Amino acid sequence: MEKITQFDAFKEASTEAKRLRRESELGAGETIKTIFAETELQAEDLLSQPRGEEPMTGEDY
Repeated sequence: MEKITQFDAFKEASTEAKRLRRESELGAGETIKTIFAETELQAEDLLSQPRGEEPMTGEDY
């Protein structure tokens, strides 16, 4: 896990994450994620936790 940058607003963070995903050559298993947290430690903790199941959409019912 590597911190790339930090933003105070969602829009700026989202725009940068999308740009990085589009322009970066990621290796197998590498992803670029955006996380909002009170501290850097909390962000690392949140990113380290396994995600729950994907939410069901209308087609899944």
